Amino acid sequence: MNPKVSFVVPCYKLAHLLGECVESILSQTFTDFEVLIMDDCSPDNTGEVAASFHDPRVRYIRNEPNLGHLRNYNKGIELSRGEYVWLISADDKLIRADALAQYVTAMEANPSVGYVCSSAVEIRDGRETPVVAYSVQAARDKIFHGHDFLRTLLYSNSVVASSGMVRKSCYDRLGAFPLDLPYAGDWYLWCLFALHYDTAYCAEPTVGYRIHEQSMTDSLASDNVNVCVNDCLGVLWRIKREAERAGLRDIGKRCDGAVGYAYAQQLVGARYRFRRTTMRLPECRASIRHFASSDREAEWILARMYVSAGDLYSQTGESAQAAEFYRRAIRQRFFMPALYLKTSLLSLGAPGNAIRRRVAALRG
Repeated sequence: MNPKVSFVVPCYKLAHLLGECVESILSQTFTDFEVLIMDDCSPDNTGEVAASFHDPRVRYIRNEPNLGHLRNYNKGIELSRGEYVWLISADDKLIRADALAQYVTAMEANPSVGYVCSSAVEIRDGRETPVVAYSVQAARDKIFHGHDFLRTLLYSNSVVASSGMVRKSCYDRLGAFPLDLPYAGDWYLWCLFALHYDTAYCAEPTVGYRIHEQSMTDSLASDNVNVCVNDCLGVLWRIKREAERAGLRDIGKRCDGAVGYAYAQQLVGARYRFRRTTMRLPECRASIRHFASSDREAEWILARMYVSAGDLYSQTGESAQAAEFYRRAIRQRFFMPALYLKTSLLSLGAPGNAIRRRVAALRG
């Protein structure tokens, strides 16, 4: 008989942390699960650590040769026998013994839910930090309509990867990790699943994710931060296309705004894992024209980028730059009533900025 849940634990050069991760799983109060330790041809003693768990629920799989992290994830998902799949890196751990029980209860009670996630804490130098602000989705447990959750995800990946447990049928229907998104593959899947399913959220943190130099995220950002930037832009364009194919025009329009905002962030300077990145205007234009399906779509996204850049500069008090980008947006000849209001308020100086802040406060 197949287990209810499959834990997929990818491991590469993390034998020294694997034990803590697996023990946190084996100590769960809900016991109907398997643990797949996915050793990606690691040169350390991962195999010895895996053999130390005298528990029939633990399965050890070693890749020969090394597959790379995404193929290793996908292999683990494919080998999973559970109805639900929880992928948790060997350097992370569960921090509550009832975490799995709560997740399974949420999924069983809500068949429309594709995945469940939670807030999380960081582990730095062996110590847990307070709850990470960006992982907080609501003040209490909640079932989000998928499209509502997606609207938030489009502007930032707020799901901690190791906190997500996915219905196996989501992977079967929509696919696993795209191999050409090494940095943002998880963000893409959270967005894609939310496009088609609802999302369950547990307010109390269930996982601690470790901050250290060997983590996959830090390694990718350190090796080539441009990969991170291109991945994140690629996610938004793909979700936009998925929404269009599904006939979800409202979500497609939301994606337009998110894509424009993402490029605007690059124009004014964004941070990825504490590193400053920028794309110059010609690079942004070239990227947009590369992804756009038509000249008209490219012009529209450019206009959205200019408006968002103007907004960002306005927020930092750089009025000259804000005015320049608002003018660029107007020259695109797309009708956006709010743009003319923003331009008028900007020309008023301090009083106009005060009005914008008041309006923003009322919306927020």
